Amino acid sequence: MPVEPLSQKEIEERLAELPGWSLEDGRLTRSYRLGSHFAATAMVVHIAQTQEELDHHSDLILGYDTVSLAVHTHSAGGAVTEKDVELARRVEGLAAVHAAH
Repeated sequence: MPVEPLSQKEIEERLAELPGWSLEDGRLTRSYRLGSHFAATAMVVHIAQTQEELDHHSDLILGYDTVSLAVHTHSAGGAVTEKDVELARRVEGLAAVHAAH
């Protein structure tokens, strides 16, 4: 079943439920700071596992003590969809587990 793009209003409503997330260049984005490089690396591995479970992947960047994501749905022409919002929600849950802010 094809995934439908969200309207601008729908994206804004979803972002209101995802503090720290924003829409940049047509993608949902968020950066997190962690206590160390090892902690950031552990969070990246956890996110990668979640992305595999969802079969939906973001651009995922590991910095020294930061993790950044940018996500959109290629099969929807690069638009933001509910798949992106679900991934963002799951990552927020992981961030709490990893004490990321």
